[in-house]
Amino acid sequence: MANSSKGDFSQGSVLKTVFRLALPIMLAEIVHITYNIVDRLYIGRMPEVGTAALTGVGVAFPLISLITAFAQLFGTGGAPLSSIARGQGDNEKAGRIQQTSFTMMIIVGAAVTAIMFFGAPLFLSLLGGDEETLPYALAYFRIYVLGTIPVMISLGMNPFINNQGFTRTGMMTVLIGAALNIVLDPILIYNAGMGVKGAAVATVISQIASAVWVVIFLTGKRPIVRIRGLGVSGTDLKDILKLGSTGFMFKATNSITQAITNIVLKSWGGAMSTLYIGSMTIINSVREITMCPCNGIVSGATPVMSFNYGAGKPERVSQALGVMLWGSLIINFAFWSIMVFAPGWMFSIFTNNPELIETGSKCARVYFLLFPMMSLQLTGQNTFISLNYPKYALFFSMLRKIILVAPLTLLLPYLGFGVMGAFWAETISQIIGATACFTTMYLKIWRRLKRAEI
Repeated sequence: MANSSKGDFSQGSVLKTVFRLALPIMLAEIVHITYNIVDRLYIGRMPEVGTAALTGVGVAFPLISLITAFAQLFGTGGAPLSSIARGQGDNEKAGRIQQTSFTMMIIVGAAVTAIMFFGAPLFLSLLGGDEETLPYALAYFRIYVLGTIPVMISLGMNPFINNQGFTRTGMMTVLIGAALNIVLDPILIYNAGMGVKGAAVATVISQIASAVWVVIFLTGKRPIVRIRGLGVSGTDLKDILKLGSTGFMFKATNSITQAITNIVLKSWGGAMSTLYIGSMTIINSVREITMCPCNGIVSGATPVMSFNYGAGKPERVSQALGVMLWGSLIINFAFWSIMVFAPGWMFSIFTNNPELIETGSKCARVYFLLFPMMSLQLTGQNTFISLNYPKYALFFSMLRKIILVAPLTLLLPYLGFGVMGAFWAETISQIIGATACFTTMYLKIWRRLKRAEI
C-alpha cells in the first residue's frame, strides 16, 4: 500500500509534487552530466596533446549520442506508457510494457555494440577524424562502445524508477556511476598512463555499476511494477516504438547534426578547424550542463502529467504543464546571461589553451544567443510525449534538427556566414522550431485542457 501511494500523483499540490520528483532527478542529471564531462575535462588538460585529444572525443560524440538515442527509444517510449497504464489502474499492462522495454534494450544493445565496434574506423573517419585526431577518437570510442548494454539499461530503465515515485533511488543510479568515474578518471588517465583509453575504461566500469543497481532495484520488492523476467509483447512494443521514436529521433537527429557540423567545421575552418571542432565539443558539454535543471523539471512534470492524463484529471495535467514551462524559462534565462555575456570562464574549466578559449567564446555567443527559446521546444515536445501524441512529438523533433539545423549548417557558410554559419544554424532553428512546436501544443492540447477544467 505504501508503494502504491508513493506512485499516485493524483493527490496533493501539483507544484510540490513536481518539485518533489524534480529535485532528485535534477541532482542526478547534474551528476550524470558531470561525470560525462569529467572525461573531457581531464582529456582537455592532458599535457601537450590535450586539444587534439579533446577534439578526437568530439569527433566520436555523434556516435555516443546515437547510443543514448537507443536508450531513449525504449526509455521515453515505455516509461510514459507505463505511467498512463498505472493511472488507469492496469498495473499488469504497466509491468508488461516495462519488461518489453528492458528486453529490447538488451537485444538492441548487443547489435549496436557489434556494429559500432567493427565499424568504428570508418564511422569516425567520415565524421571528420584526421591523422591528428582519429587515433584519439578510435582509442576512446572502441572501449566506450563495449559498455553499450549497461549504458542503455542505466539510462533507459531509470525513467521507470523515477516514474514510480522512487526519484531518490533513481538519483542513486547516477551517483554510483558518477562517484566511480570521478575517482577512476585521474587514476587511469594519468597515474596508469592510459590517456583517453583510461577515460573510456572509467566510464564503462561506472555504467556497469549503475546498470547493476537498476536491475537489482527493479527486480526487488519495493517497486510497484517489477521486472519479472525477459519477454517481448508485440502489441506493447509497437506502442513503445511509436512513442519512443520521438526520444530516439531527438537524440539520433542530434547525432546527425553533430556529424554534419564537425564536417562543416573541418571544411570551412581551415588551419583553425581543430579549434572550431574543439569549441563545439566544449559548447556541447556546456549545453549539457545548462540543460540539467530543465531536464529535472521536465522529468518531474512528465510522470505527473502522464498519470493524471490516464486518471482523467485535466486540471492537474494543465498545472504540471505550466510548472514545466515557467520553471524551464527561469532556468534558461539565467544560463543564457552567462553564456552570452561571460562565456570565457566556462571554457577555461575545460582547457587552458587561450586560443581555444577565445575562439570558443566567440562561437558560444552566437550558439546561445536565443537559448531561452528552448523552453518552448522542451515544453511542447515533452507534453506530446507525456500525453501519448507520438506523431506530433516525432514531427517537431525532426523539424528542428533535420529540416532546419542540418540544411542551415550546410547552407549558411555559402551565404556569407563562413565557418560561423554552423553556429548560427542553431540560433535560427530555435526561433522557427520552438515557436512552431509550442504554438501547436497550445492549440492542440493546452487550450483544450483549460476548457476541460471549467
